[in-house]
Amino acid sequence: MGTSVQGRPIRLLALGHGPRKVLLIGGIHGDETEGAYTISELPGAFAEARLGDAVTLSVVEDANPDGRAAGTRENANRVDVNRNFPASNFDPADPSSGHAPLSQPESRVVRDLIEGLNPALVIALHSWTGRQFVNFDGPAGALAERFAASSGLPVEESTAFAPTPGSLGSYAGRDRGTPVLTIEVLKGSNPKAVWDRIRVALLEIIAG
Repeated sequence: MGTSVQGRPIRLLALGHGPRKVLLIGGIHGDETEGAYTISELPGAFAEARLGDAVTLSVVEDANPDGRAAGTRENANRVDVNRNFPASNFDPADPSSGHAPLSQPESRVVRDLIEGLNPALVIALHSWTGRQFVNFDGPAGALAERFAASSGLPVEESTAFAPTPGSLGSYAGRDRGTPVLTIEVLKGSNPKAVWDRIRVALLEIIAG
């Protein structure tokens, strides 16, 4: 599908063939690895739930493989990939944004995927220090509430807790109008425990 700054592959896993298109993105911050186990378990759970006729699920297994290899939030150019999207609130003055939208190969891969798939929902897996929650951008409030009811994670609108210039949520959710859910689990938590907690909720929102 594409490669990182240092030439590592950015892999896409396609599950199912249904009319509902969902995109799940993992690892956009390289030091947030708690969702990796979830991504590894998802194909089996998707098949077990028999969602393949209803949903086409596209999974970016690791959107920032250089950051993952180095254990850093940013990519190999020291750019926060999740601040490098062509959103109306992009901040060119912030060095961590990459100075220009889509200056990084990782963000270009994700942007091209969103434009090509035109998904009904984008889900991003993240982690947060000290607390966990689900937040949303664009017309995803009802989905966030459903996810919260099933998982027990509270809902927070993205604009309520931190500025996110040039983020995936700003670009795809607020500007493009695609529902975006960002699942923020507790940083440092056990990856299997994360999967056990969000499994049912995740499959429910994938199903639509």
